[in-house]
Amino acid sequence: MRYFIFLSYRGTNFHGWQRQPASMSVQQLLEETLAIKLGEAVTVTGAGRTDAGVHAMRYCAHFDTLRDDLAGNNDFIRSLNGLLPSDVAVEEIRRVQPDASARYSAISRTYIYRIVRRKNPFHTETGWFMPVSADVDQMNMACKILMEYTDFASFQKSNSSAKTTTCRIMEAGWSQTDDFLEFRITADRFLRNMVRAITGTMIDVGRGKISPGQFRDIVEARDRTRSGQSAPAKGLFLAAINYPSEIFTD
Repeated sequence: MRYFIFLSYRGTNFHGWQRQPASMSVQQLLEETLAIKLGEAVTVTGAGRTDAGVHAMRYCAHFDTLRDDLAGNNDFIRSLNGLLPSDVAVEEIRRVQPDASARYSAISRTYIYRIVRRKNPFHTETGWFMPVSADVDQMNMACKILMEYTDFASFQKSNSSAKTTTCRIMEAGWSQTDDFLEFRITADRFLRNMVRAITGTMIDVGRGKISPGQFRDIVEARDRTRSGQSAPAKGLFLAAINYPSEIFTD
């Protein structure tokens, strides 16, 4: 049986999602915990990698098992959470088609980047503390420019092995409160480091270091050296992953 397992995690104490040879990852922790509860070796395939320090409000992975009673099994979820540390929580398990993939079946992903505007000890590891002001109207103008394009090579991690730098952005925008400045972006796929690079560059727009017109030039340049610094990992959250309803069988 194949299942999708939905979870959330605070990435501060993990070296990202993906297994690492000498550091604890969320994938390794989840595989080991599932193996204990199921009594069989389990391989968990995630929706994608998240870097060290990045968080997930809603993450998805798939795994195969001989058990046929896990979908909606709240007792199993409670016992699983009892073994997991406080910074990881399983929320839901759903049965899916045998060929469904947490990574390749996804229709879209949504990320949120959070900037903390006031010093707050409860947000030290879950936001980029930046008390200086930024012009949100100018940053949202840059968002409109961003959505005119589909090639985002200027915001891809240097030396990436990605075969294409094309993505379709469906939503991009900034909002603010007294305490937070948040960037929300949804796309069919993301390049490695893309959201953090866009965020850092848009902060340059908001602080008047570059104009929206210069932001357009950066997008069109398809050159990572032209864009701004990557925002720190600790402010980034994977917020949602959407899948077609027909892959679920429960």
